Amino acid sequence: MSLGCAIILAAGKGTRMKSRLPKVLHQVGGKYMVEHVISAVGEIGVREVIAVIGHEAEMVRQALGNKITCAVQEQQLGTGHAVMMALPYLEQAGGSVLVACGDTPLLRADTLKKLGEFHLASQAVCTILSARFPDPTGYGRIIRNQNHTVEKIVEQKDARPEELSIDEINTGTYCFDLQWLRKAVQSLTPNNTQGEYYLTDAIAFFVSRGLTVHAFLTEDFHETLGINSRSQLAEAEAVLRMRKAQDLMAQGVTIIDPSSTFIDHDVQIGPDTIVEPFTFLRGTTVIGSECIIGPHADIKDSTIGHGVTCSRSVMVESLVEDHCTIGPFAYLRPGTELCEKVKVGDFVEIKKSVIGAQSKVPHLSYVGDAEVGKNVNIGCGTITCNYDGKYKHRTVIGDGAFIGSNTNLVAPVEVGKGAMTGAGSTITKNVPDDDLALARGKQINLPGWAAKKRKQQEEM
Repeated sequence: MSLGCAIILAAGKGTRMKSRLPKVLHQVGGKYMVEHVISAVGEIGVREVIAVIGHEAEMVRQALGNKITCAVQEQQLGTGHAVMMALPYLEQAGGSVLVACGDTPLLRADTLKKLGEFHLASQAVCTILSARFPDPTGYGRIIRNQNHTVEKIVEQKDARPEELSIDEINTGTYCFDLQWLRKAVQSLTPNNTQGEYYLTDAIAFFVSRGLTVHAFLTEDFHETLGINSRSQLAEAEAVLRMRKAQDLMAQGVTIIDPSSTFIDHDVQIGPDTIVEPFTFLRGTTVIGSECIIGPHADIKDSTIGHGVTCSRSVMVESLVEDHCTIGPFAYLRPGTELCEKVKVGDFVEIKKSVIGAQSKVPHLSYVGDAEVGKNVNIGCGTITCNYDGKYKHRTVIGDGAFIGSNTNLVAPVEVGKGAMTGAGSTITKNVPDDDLALARGKQINLPGWAAKKRKQQEEM
């Protein structure tokens, strides 16, 4: 298919969302609503895309970055007016243009491809993407003539009883001959109760001149649903989540219960990995093969190797190599790197640290701003004291070291290769290779003191 350009209408406030955010910046499937539309348009080969923004325009522009060109609609005066704002950016373009709404995140690239191919083959000046809704109330109806081309679009409030019985509706997505679109928008007037320029009035402009307008009926009306409320946002989330689960299962991933599993659009998972219920996989997370993830795992923007087990744990912007075991109830914060066959156990928090191959942090420990070597054992209750109230300091633990339970490592500090720390020690100085470091007060036993204390309490 060869559509030279596209216009995405993304200027609306979304009053029913009850939000300070512009409607198109609400997230669904881990991406902004409008990003799904941009992605679908990009997948069919459209290279020149103009997004028409308006409400909180600068916020939308920053969110989209340099992905596409933005045209600003200062006043939201209807869909026709929005297209007027975009056309000056397409002065050098020709051929056909796709117009889509930024609040339709369920639109598939395949549907847009078929729409474009139909439009180009039919040589119509306009092709409307239509759908049959079980309940078309509130939507403009597609009125076809005897030749099955489009005669007009009738809005709900203007429709006669026989027209209201029609279930084929206008979805708000179109292909136009760009030259004719320019002429049509010049003819639009705001002569209606809303005082707006309606893009649908362009259909009447074409038909009145004997030009052909087609409607291409989509196979799945769910794709065309616009998101106007929080409940509709939740419905779209469920559809995208199920699509993603089906795609992954087709690639060899086992998802125990797709209805209770939440996987974002851009997540990648290798074959023979099992995803347990109540797991959230977010952002750009990549997971290898033969892993067991969940239940109750929450992983964001992280890369996980093969054969990894992670249950009831949180992971953010971390790198985990093959055959690691994580959890339950572990927290890997940004900058964490686990090398091969590392064990991170229950109630362990790791932040901005590298844990060497086959090392173990079994339970109840905090490791922050540290470099831990290979085959290190970190005992229960160990803490790297990395923050002095102003600066963060680094802890280095050499290969084969053994850190006794309840050790405090006051950074900056180094523990050498093969060295050990005694349980309950507070280490403030470097420990040479193969040494044992003890840093705790001498134990004193006071004979009979406990018995005397109990007797005093009984007499009180």
